[in-house]
Amino acid sequence: MLEMMEEEDGFDDDAPVGPLLPPDDRLWRHPSEVAGVAATRPPQKLGLFSSAGQPRVLAIAVLSGLISSLLTTGLIVVAGGFKDRTVTHRSVEKEAALPVSATLRGNGSNPGIVEIAERVRPAIVQIEVEGAEGTGSGSGVLLRSDGHVLTNHHVIDGADKITVVMADGQERPGKLIGGDPDTDVAVVKVEGASHPTATLGSATNLKVGNQAIAIGSPLGLAGGPSLSVGVVSALGRQVDSRDGPPLLDMIQTDAPIAPGSSGGALLDSTGAVIGITTAIAVSDVGAEGLGFATPIDIARDVAEQLITTGKVVHVWLGIEGEDATSNSGALVRKIRADSPAAKAGVKERDVITSVAGKPVTSMSALVVALRTRKPGQVVTISLSRDGKNLTVEATLVERPKNL
Repeated sequence: MLEMMEEEDGFDDDAPVGPLLPPDDRLWRHPSEVAGVAATRPPQKLGLFSSAGQPRVLAIAVLSGLISSLLTTGLIVVAGGFKDRTVTHRSVEKEAALPVSATLRGNGSNPGIVEIAERVRPAIVQIEVEGAEGTGSGSGVLLRSDGHVLTNHHVIDGADKITVVMADGQERPGKLIGGDPDTDVAVVKVEGASHPTATLGSATNLKVGNQAIAIGSPLGLAGGPSLSVGVVSALGRQVDSRDGPPLLDMIQTDAPIAPGSSGGALLDSTGAVIGITTAIAVSDVGAEGLGFATPIDIARDVAEQLITTGKVVHVWLGIEGEDATSNSGALVRKIRADSPAAKAGVKERDVITSVAGKPVTSMSALVVALRTRKPGQVVTISLSRDGKNLTVEATLVERPKNL
C-alpha cells in the first residue's frame, strides 16, 4: 500500500527536498544521509508468527548474556496474558537512564525515591557466572548480613564459577547454596560479615496501581545498581516457560527492567522488597514495558528452605487437571493412585473450588494455594460434583522425586 501511494503522489519521499545546508549546520539529517549507517546494522531475526502473519509476544527472562552467552538458552517464557501471540526477540543491549532527580520527594512516613535508592543500593549485587556453555550476568539481593544472596535460579543454572560484584565494585567468589526451578529462586553465599541487607516486605496486600521500584544491575554495567520507577500493573500472572515449569502468581509491573536485572528487587513505596524481578515482555517491535517479579513471600520461603536444608520441599495432592470452563475452579482430569486426593475421595470430573477456605479459580490458583503448605498438613478441599457442593480433607505429602 505504501509503494502504491508513493507512485500515485509522484514524489520521491526518500530524496532530500531542495538544497540542504551542510550537515554541521543542521540539527537534523534526512533519511538518505543516514541510510548507509542504518544498512550496517544487522537485521533482527523474528519468527514464530501466527498463521495470520501477526507477531506474537513473549516474556523473556532478564538474564543478561555477554553477547555469546548460551546460559540463557531456554529462558524464554510466555506471559499468560499474551498466549495468542508469540515471537522470539534478542535481549535489549542498551539501557536508558531514569533521572532519579525528577521524582517527587518523600515525607517522613513515605520516603522518596532518592532516599530509597541510597538505602537499598548497597544491598543489590551483580552476579557473574561462567560455565561450559558461556558466561552471563544477573542480579541479587542481600537478604542476610552473613552474605546470603537471593537471586533467580536461571541466573546460576549451569554455572561452574560464580562471582559476586558488590555495590561498591568489590568482587568476591560466590558459593551456590541451592536453587529451585519450580519457583525460579536460588541462594548464593558470599564471604564476609556485616553485609548491608534489604528489608523484605510482603506482596500479600499489593493492589494494582501501587508504586513499584525496580532495582538491579542490568547488562553487567559497572557503576553499581540502577533504579527505575513504575506501578504494579497486574497481579496473579502466569508466565509459562518453554523449557521448564510455569511461574505462577507473578507480579506484573511497568517499571522498566533491563536484561541483567534478573534476581534484582522490586520494591514498594517504602523501599521494602515485594518481589524478585524475573522476566520482561518483548515483541517484534521491542520491549513492551511489562516486567514480572516473583512475590517475595514465595522467594523468602524457598530461600529459607535452601539455607536450612539445601533443598526445597513441594507438597503433592496427586491430581492432574485444567481450568474449569463451566464455572470457576480446577477441573480434575486424572487422579494418581494412592495419592492424597485419591485417599480423600476426590474423583475425576470434580471441580475444586477452594482449599483451606482460599478460593481456587484455576489450576494455577490450586498450585498457588498449596505452595506454602508442608507435608503432613491436613487441608480442607471444597469441590463441586454433579451440581452438588462437597467438602473433603486431604493429608498432603512430599511430591515424589520422579514427578
